[in-house]
Amino acid sequence: MTRVDPDNEATFHVCIIPSELCYVDLPQQAVLGELHRHGYGGQVVFGIKLAMEEALTNAVKHGNCCDSTKRVTVRYAVTEERAVVVVRNEGPGFEPGEVPDPTNPERLPLPNGRGILLIKAYMDDVRYRDQGREVYFMKRRG
Repeated sequence: MTRVDPDNEATFHVCIIPSELCYVDLPQQAVLGELHRHGYGGQVVFGIKLAMEEALTNAVKHGNCCDSTKRVTVRYAVTEERAVVVVRNEGPGFEPGEVPDPTNPERLPLPNGRGILLIKAYMDDVRYRDQGREVYFMKRRG
């Protein structure tokens, strides 16, 4: 078996789920299991779990518009030093820079729009790729 390498996405574990919120726990549990196996704990696990919840919810709701015929693909690699997660949807994509700032006073009462902000706050590296269809995020164990 090939050892996972956070620098080589060809070695990542893969989990593909239907685009329904009831399935987002499957890839989360797989990643959390790897984090615990490698001895991660506390705030690092909390941050990765939160980032995954936001990325998966965004992929299902906004990317794939809750279309159960579409899929969400999660690729991940966890080592002693860092964890990398990539969440991809089959939607049309978006421009992250055009998402309104959720900290703007008139947006504070709205129930959505904080996912991107939370992912960036908890992860060490966040990249949107393929016109926003895919989000890559990484957390160092540190």
